[in-house]
Amino acid sequence: MHAMLLPKPGADLVWTEMPDREPQQGEVRVRVCACGVCRTDLHVMDGELAAQRYPIIPGHEIVGRIDRLGRGVAGLEVGQRVGIPWLGHTCGTCFYCRSGRENLCDHPEFTGATRDGGYATAAIADARYVFPLGEAGEDAALAPLLCAGLIGWRALSAAGEGRRLGLYGFGAAAHIIAQLARAQGRSVFAFTRPEDMAAQDFARSLGACWAGGSDQAPPEPLDAAIIFASVGALVPAALSAVRKGGIVVCAGIHMSDIPAFPYRLLWEERQLRSVANLTRQDGLDFLRAAAHHKIVTHVRPYALRDANQALADLRAGAFSGAAVLKV
Repeated sequence: MHAMLLPKPGADLVWTEMPDREPQQGEVRVRVCACGVCRTDLHVMDGELAAQRYPIIPGHEIVGRIDRLGRGVAGLEVGQRVGIPWLGHTCGTCFYCRSGRENLCDHPEFTGATRDGGYATAAIADARYVFPLGEAGEDAALAPLLCAGLIGWRALSAAGEGRRLGLYGFGAAAHIIAQLARAQGRSVFAFTRPEDMAAQDFARSLGACWAGGSDQAPPEPLDAAIIFASVGALVPAALSAVRKGGIVVCAGIHMSDIPAFPYRLLWEERQLRSVANLTRQDGLDFLRAAAHHKIVTHVRPYALRDANQALADLRAGAFSGAAVLKV
């Protein structure tokens, strides 16, 4: 197999040839067809996550086909198209796993951070944490659903039933969730980098009723806001934008420090929440909703060998939608 390997934090990915790996008990081997490039991959590259190891093969928005079953695997077949998400394994025995909150497991493993991911021609996955994808849709178009879509879905659920929804940072996750929110009858307000007119136009093309810079106030108070950008300074801005009793959800796995802000922004029963990882039920629910509402992902394709360029373009905000490595 071949892979783009990250040897240490801050380094470039290195094209590497390595022996094919065999799936162990309860695992499957997947021949990778496409892998999305997620902002979390930048945090892995930069060494900003507590849970990660090196060297590591990044990538956790994996679409591929099973080519080998490990011992004890049932319900999956060789040749079946599946998706592999960020949450790659849980212990099943800790308090959180036993209480239906496996996303908060005390002993988790994460695809592309603590276990090798999908910037490769093949990946090994815990069979319990792969999602059958069926045959509808192109591989590259499905890849962003495996994290940008899944985490966005969990954040949307945490935002409650409010009709006026703000999305801060209009990248891969927001462009998916904006479509779902519109399908649910919500009004979407998109906040981008102040100078990013292209992102604002992109948001309007997906049904946003308003789009502007993150330094602007929305034309009316929001019921809820989701922060996808990893910028802590957006937290007080979003609290200022929501009505009394409104909800602000921090959806990123990493965020810069939140600056001090006056208590009045939180007062009047505004809520500040975070979401972490996903559950398998999140995946089943979201993939069903995405298919039902015919969610369309906008992707920028790259070859596997061009993963460093894809990450650089993501960091620079050089495209709308999601980057995907086609393997």
